[in-house]
Amino acid sequence: MPVGTITRGTTNTNRLRRIDRWIGHLKVLRHTSDPLVVDLGYGASAVTSLELHHRLAHKRADVEVLGLEIDPARVAGANEQLSEVRGGQTGFAADARVSFAVGGFEVPLPKGRKPAVIRALNVLRQYDESEVVPAWRMVVPRLQPHGVLIDGTCDEIGRIAAWVDVGPHGPVRFSLSLRLAELDRPSIVAERLPKILIHRNVPGERIHQLLVDLDRNWQHQAPLAAYGPKQRWLATVTALKAQGWPVQNGPHRWKLGELTLPWESVEPLGFAWSQRR
Repeated sequence: MPVGTITRGTTNTNRLRRIDRWIGHLKVLRHTSDPLVVDLGYGASAVTSLELHHRLAHKRADVEVLGLEIDPARVAGANEQLSEVRGGQTGFAADARVSFAVGGFEVPLPKGRKPAVIRALNVLRQYDESEVVPAWRMVVPRLQPHGVLIDGTCDEIGRIAAWVDVGPHGPVRFSLSLRLAELDRPSIVAERLPKILIHRNVPGERIHQLLVDLDRNWQHQAPLAAYGPKQRWLATVTALKAQGWPVQNGPHRWKLGELTLPWESVEPLGFAWSQRR
């Protein structure tokens, strides 16, 4: 039986573009001999799985996407959409290497295959916080040795997103991505934090301090708004790094509205990856 609970399944065209862009630059996808990506809990429409393949195919022409849902009716609907793709009735490639099947956190795959990446967006957000780490522990053994589980959340139109990269040995990185045009304050991402962090945005927690410092630096760099929001964001992230936050990557990623830090920088108090015996 598929493991999990049926979620609301809401989705929109282009909603997950920020996360797809991140997946496209992951080393495991570029170097694996089996570029299989699982879209876990893709929702009531096949569109985000099809978009995921379309975007990743620019990085790996041989990429394959498998969409998994625990609701058989959603799988049937996705296969109907896929039939239209195969018939050339959409803007997606008729021969796109995309398929759909019933499955949940157990990530069923034939012949012992393991995915390089598993994307689970807006799935665990609808679970209780206590269920997140057990779900991570169930999923990551299904990954390739250097594979990545992307657990995150975004708003309905994809302008605000945040996610955690989880590897076979636990969470590795935390990232956020914002549409910089007309951005009022970076802490707007608080409402779209992954489930493991969304209730930790309180004084004393690392994620709270990060958002406080982000907002403060964003405000201090307000004069640079005259040169555009990208310049203001670059200065904001540079100042954050100067404060001692271990910001990763560089301006080539920052200008996309991204910010990435090691997981330890935002890890909740009391967090434990290893199961107690």
